Amino acid sequence: MYITLPAYNEEKSLPTLLPKIEQVMNELAWEYKIVVCDDGSKDSTREMLANYAQSLPLDIIYHKINRGLGETERDLFEYVADRAQPDDVVVRLDCDDTHEPSFIPDLVAKLDEGFDVVIASRFQPGGGQLGVSTYRAFISRCANLFMKFFFPIKGVKEYSCGFRAYRAGLIKEAIAFYGNNFLQLRGLGFTGTLEKLVKLKILGAKCAEVPFVLRYDQKQSDSKMISSITTLGYMVMTVMYHWPWGGWRNRYKQILKELQAEK
Repeated sequence: MYITLPAYNEEKSLPTLLPKIEQVMNELAWEYKIVVCDDGSKDSTREMLANYAQSLPLDIIYHKINRGLGETERDLFEYVADRAQPDDVVVRLDCDDTHEPSFIPDLVAKLDEGFDVVIASRFQPGGGQLGVSTYRAFISRCANLFMKFFFPIKGVKEYSCGFRAYRAGLIKEAIAFYGNNFLQLRGLGFTGTLEKLVKLKILGAKCAEVPFVLRYDQKQSDSKMISSITTLGYMVMTVMYHWPWGGWRNRYKQILKELQAEK
Protein backbone atom coordinates (compact mmCIF):
# COMPACT_ATOMS: atom_id res chain seq x y z
CA MET A 1 0.00 0.00 0.00
CA TYR A 2 1.12 3.52 -0.82
CA ILE A 3 -0.20 6.39 1.29
CA THR A 4 0.28 9.75 -0.42
CA LEU A 5 0.27 13.07 1.40
CA PRO A 6 0.50 16.55 -0.16
CA ALA A 7 2.10 18.83 2.45
CA TYR A 8 2.52 22.57 2.73
CA ASN A 9 3.40 24.14 6.10
CA GLU A 10 2.20 21.18 8.17
CA GLU A 11 4.64 21.30 11.08
CA LYS A 12 1.74 21.30 13.55
CA SER A 13 -0.13 18.40 11.96
CA LEU A 14 2.64 15.92 11.14
CA PRO A 15 3.37 14.89 14.76
CA THR A 16 -0.28 13.87 15.12
CA LEU A 17 -1.03 12.41 11.69
CA LEU A 18 2.04 10.26 11.00
CA PRO A 19 1.82 8.28 14.28
CA LYS A 20 -1.87 7.64 13.54
CA ILE A 21 -0.99 6.19 10.14
CA GLU A 22 1.74 4.05 11.71
CA GLN A 23 -0.63 2.74 14.37
CA VAL A 24 -3.36 1.79 11.89
CA MET A 25 -0.92 0.06 9.54
CA ASN A 26 0.80 -1.82 12.36
CA GLU A 27 -2.52 -3.01 13.81
CA LEU A 28 -3.49 -4.38 10.41
CA ALA A 29 0.02 -5.75 9.78
CA TRP A 30 -0.07 -4.26 6.27
CA GLU A 31 3.07 -3.51 4.31
CA TYR A 32 3.02 0.17 3.42
CA LYS A 33 4.99 3.14 2.17
CA ILE A 34 4.16 6.77 2.96
CA VAL A 35 5.02 9.22 0.19
CA VAL A 36 4.93 12.91 1.07
CA CYS A 37 5.40 15.79 -1.34
CA ASP A 38 6.57 18.88 0.54
CA ASP A 39 5.31 21.68 -1.66
CA GLY A 40 7.88 24.35 -0.78
CA SER A 41 6.96 24.66 2.90
CA LYS A 42 8.30 27.71 4.69
CA ASP A 43 8.07 26.27 8.20
CA SER A 44 9.88 23.22 9.61
CA THR A 45 7.89 20.65 7.61
CA ARG A 46 10.91 19.64 5.55
CA GLU A 47 13.14 19.04 8.57
CA MET A 48 10.42 17.14 10.41
CA LEU A 49 9.83 14.85 7.44
CA ALA A 50 13.56 14.08 7.24
CA ASN A 51 13.49 13.08 10.90
CA TYR A 52 10.42 10.89 10.53
CA ALA A 53 12.02 9.15 7.54
CA GLN A 54 14.56 7.68 9.97
CA SER A 55 11.89 5.63 11.72
CA LEU A 56 9.01 5.29 9.24
CA PRO A 57 8.78 3.82 5.71
CA LEU A 58 8.66 7.33 4.31
CA ASP A 59 9.74 8.73 0.95
CA ILE A 60 9.85 12.49 0.41
CA ILE A 61 9.48 14.56 -2.74
CA TYR A 62 10.59 18.17 -2.41
CA HIS A 63 9.43 21.23 -4.32
CA LYS A 64 11.80 24.17 -3.90
CA ILE A 65 8.90 26.58 -4.30
CA ASN A 66 5.18 26.28 -3.65
CA ARG A 67 3.56 24.93 -6.83
CA GLY A 68 0.04 24.24 -5.61
CA LEU A 69 -2.02 21.14 -4.96
CA GLY A 70 -2.41 20.14 -8.61
CA GLU A 71 1.31 19.83 -9.34
CA THR A 72 1.90 18.24 -5.95
CA GLU A 73 -0.67 15.53 -6.62
CA ARG A 74 0.67 14.98 -10.12
CA ASP A 75 4.16 14.34 -8.74
CA LEU A 76 2.81 12.04 -6.02
CA PHE A 77 0.80 9.91 -8.43
CA GLU A 78 3.59 9.70 -11.00
CA TYR A 79 6.07 8.73 -8.27
CA VAL A 80 3.83 5.93 -7.03
CA ALA A 81 2.87 4.75 -10.53
CA ASP A 82 6.55 4.21 -11.33
CA ARG A 83 7.01 1.97 -8.29
CA ALA A 84 3.69 0.26 -7.56
CA GLN A 85 2.48 -3.10 -8.75
CA PRO A 86 -0.95 -3.15 -10.46
CA ASP A 87 -2.56 -4.90 -7.48
CA ASP A 88 -1.25 -2.37 -4.96
CA VAL A 89 -3.55 0.13 -3.28
CA VAL A 90 -2.92 3.88 -3.41
CA VAL A 91 -4.51 5.96 -0.65
CA ARG A 92 -4.49 9.72 -0.80
CA LEU A 93 -5.42 11.80 2.24
CA ASP A 94 -4.85 15.32 3.42
CA CYS A 95 -1.86 16.12 5.59
CA ASP A 96 -3.70 18.50 7.94
CA ASP A 97 -5.16 15.79 10.25
CA THR A 98 -8.75 16.32 9.03
CA HIS A 99 -8.80 12.85 7.42
CA GLU A 100 -8.59 10.10 10.01
CA PRO A 101 -6.40 7.13 8.91
CA SER A 102 -8.79 4.85 10.81
CA PHE A 103 -11.08 4.98 7.75
CA ILE A 104 -8.43 3.43 5.48
CA PRO A 105 -9.52 -0.19 6.19
CA ASP A 106 -13.09 0.70 5.12
CA LEU A 107 -11.80 2.14 1.84
CA VAL A 108 -9.70 -0.96 1.14
CA ALA A 109 -12.54 -3.32 2.04
CA LYS A 110 -14.72 -1.60 -0.55
CA LEU A 111 -11.97 -1.89 -3.16
CA ASP A 112 -11.91 -5.62 -2.43
CA GLU A 113 -15.56 -5.79 -3.51
CA GLY A 114 -14.42 -5.06 -7.06
CA PHE A 115 -14.34 -1.27 -7.23
CA ASP A 116 -11.47 0.77 -8.68
CA VAL A 117 -11.93 4.05 -6.79
CA VAL A 118 -13.42 4.38 -3.31
CA ILE A 119 -14.18 7.80 -1.85
CA ALA A 120 -14.48 8.74 1.82
CA SER A 121 -17.84 10.50 1.78
CA ARG A 122 -19.50 12.90 4.17
CA PHE A 123 -22.78 12.32 2.37
CA GLN A 124 -23.24 8.60 2.96
CA PRO A 125 -25.32 7.42 5.95
CA GLY A 126 -23.05 7.61 8.98
CA GLY A 127 -20.83 10.29 7.45
CA GLY A 128 -20.59 13.93 8.41
CA GLN A 129 -18.28 16.74 9.36
CA LEU A 130 -17.17 18.44 12.56
CA GLY A 131 -15.84 21.97 12.96
CA VAL A 132 -17.27 23.24 9.67
CA SER A 133 -19.29 26.46 9.76
CA THR A 134 -22.86 26.41 8.49
CA TYR A 135 -21.89 28.72 5.61
CA ARG A 136 -18.93 26.59 4.56
CA ALA A 137 -21.01 23.41 4.80
CA PHE A 138 -23.69 25.00 2.60
CA ILE A 139 -21.14 26.09 -0.03
CA SER A 140 -19.53 22.65 -0.02
CA ARG A 141 -22.89 20.92 -0.43
CA CYS A 142 -23.86 23.22 -3.31
CA ALA A 143 -20.50 22.60 -5.02
CA ASN A 144 -20.97 18.84 -4.79
CA LEU A 145 -24.51 19.07 -6.16
CA PHE A 146 -23.15 21.17 -9.04
CA MET A 147 -20.53 18.53 -9.81
CA LYS A 148 -23.06 15.70 -9.49
CA PHE A 149 -25.27 17.45 -12.06
CA PHE A 150 -22.55 18.10 -14.65
CA PHE A 151 -20.41 15.01 -14.00
CA PRO A 152 -22.83 12.27 -12.95
CA ILE A 153 -21.05 9.14 -11.71
CA LYS A 154 -23.04 6.22 -10.40
CA GLY A 155 -22.59 5.75 -6.67
CA VAL A 156 -20.81 9.07 -6.10
CA LYS A 157 -22.11 11.99 -4.04
CA GLU A 158 -18.76 13.25 -2.69
CA TYR A 159 -16.73 14.91 -5.45
CA SER A 160 -14.56 17.36 -3.52
CA CYS A 161 -13.00 15.16 -0.84
CA GLY A 162 -9.49 14.01 -1.69
CA PHE A 163 -9.52 11.12 0.79
CA ARG A 164 -9.73 8.16 -1.59
CA ALA A 165 -8.33 4.72 -2.32
CA TYR A 166 -7.36 3.71 -5.85
CA ARG A 167 -6.19 0.57 -7.54
CA ALA A 168 -2.59 1.25 -8.54
CA GLY A 169 -3.12 -0.44 -11.89
CA LEU A 170 -5.77 2.15 -12.75
CA ILE A 171 -3.43 5.02 -11.86
CA LYS A 172 -0.69 3.52 -14.02
CA GLU A 173 -3.17 3.15 -16.89
CA ALA A 174 -4.38 6.74 -16.50
CA ILE A 175 -0.88 8.22 -16.57
CA ALA A 176 0.02 6.11 -19.60
CA PHE A 177 -3.13 7.23 -21.40
CA TYR A 178 -3.39 10.92 -20.43
CA GLY A 179 0.29 11.64 -19.88
CA ASN A 180 0.86 15.09 -18.42
CA ASN A 181 -2.82 15.87 -19.00
CA PHE A 182 -4.01 13.48 -16.30
CA LEU A 183 -4.08 16.66 -14.20
CA GLN A 184 -4.45 19.21 -16.96
CA LEU A 185 -6.03 21.90 -14.75
CA ARG A 186 -3.44 21.56 -11.98
CA GLY A 187 -2.97 25.35 -11.78
CA LEU A 188 -6.60 25.96 -10.83
CA GLY A 189 -6.71 25.36 -7.10
CA PHE A 190 -8.32 22.14 -5.91
CA THR A 191 -9.89 21.37 -9.30
CA GLY A 192 -7.62 18.33 -9.71
CA THR A 193 -9.66 16.45 -7.10
CA LEU A 194 -12.61 16.51 -9.49
CA GLU A 195 -10.52 16.13 -12.65
CA LYS A 196 -8.87 12.88 -11.50
CA LEU A 197 -12.21 11.31 -10.72
CA VAL A 198 -13.79 12.29 -14.03
CA LYS A 199 -10.83 11.12 -16.11
CA LEU A 200 -10.64 7.80 -14.30
CA LYS A 201 -14.36 7.33 -14.96
CA ILE A 202 -13.74 7.91 -18.69
CA LEU A 203 -11.37 4.94 -18.53
CA GLY A 204 -14.17 2.82 -17.11
CA ALA A 205 -13.40 3.02 -13.39
CA LYS A 206 -16.01 1.57 -11.03
CA CYS A 207 -16.52 4.04 -8.18
CA ALA A 208 -18.03 3.67 -4.73
CA GLU A 209 -18.14 5.50 -1.41
CA VAL A 210 -17.85 4.69 2.27
CA PRO A 211 -19.03 7.02 5.06
CA PHE A 212 -16.48 9.10 6.93
CA VAL A 213 -16.44 12.08 9.25
CA LEU A 214 -14.38 15.09 8.21
CA ARG A 215 -12.57 16.34 11.33
CA TYR A 216 -12.13 20.00 10.45
CA ASP A 217 -12.12 20.69 14.17
CA GLN A 218 -8.66 19.06 14.30
CA LYS A 219 -7.15 21.25 11.59
CA GLN A 220 -4.19 23.25 12.89
CA SER A 221 -2.68 24.62 9.69
CA ASP A 222 -4.17 27.38 7.55
CA SER A 223 -6.51 26.46 4.72
CA LYS A 224 -4.77 26.28 1.34
CA MET A 225 -7.93 26.55 -0.73
CA ILE A 226 -8.57 29.79 -2.61
CA SER A 227 -12.28 29.44 -3.30
CA SER A 228 -12.37 31.82 -6.24
CA ILE A 229 -9.62 29.95 -8.14
CA THR A 230 -11.14 26.54 -7.44
CA THR A 231 -14.60 27.77 -8.50
CA LEU A 232 -13.08 29.09 -11.72
CA GLY A 233 -11.47 25.69 -12.23
CA TYR A 234 -14.82 23.92 -11.87
CA MET A 235 -16.32 26.24 -14.48
CA VAL A 236 -13.41 25.75 -16.89
CA MET A 237 -13.61 21.99 -16.49
CA THR A 238 -17.36 21.97 -17.09
CA VAL A 239 -16.88 23.81 -20.37
CA MET A 240 -13.95 21.63 -21.47
CA TYR A 241 -15.80 18.43 -20.61
CA HIS A 242 -19.06 19.25 -22.38
CA TRP A 243 -18.34 21.77 -25.15
CA PRO A 244 -18.00 21.79 -28.06
CA TRP A 245 -19.51 18.52 -29.27
CA GLY A 246 -18.92 16.57 -26.12
CA GLY A 247 -15.55 18.05 -25.25
CA TRP A 248 -13.22 15.83 -23.22
CA ARG A 249 -15.91 13.24 -22.75
CA ASN A 250 -16.20 12.32 -26.42
CA ARG A 251 -12.62 13.11 -27.47
CA TYR A 252 -10.96 10.86 -24.89
CA LYS A 253 -13.52 8.12 -25.38
CA GLN A 254 -12.84 8.20 -29.12
CA ILE A 255 -9.07 7.97 -28.56
CA LEU A 256 -9.62 5.10 -26.14
CA LYS A 257 -11.85 3.32 -28.65
CA GLU A 258 -9.22 3.68 -31.38
CA LEU A 259 -6.49 2.32 -29.12
CA GLN A 260 -8.61 -0.67 -28.17
CA ALA A 261 -9.37 -1.34 -31.84
CA GLU A 262 -5.62 -1.47 -32.60
CA LYS A 263 -5.00 -4.22 -30.05
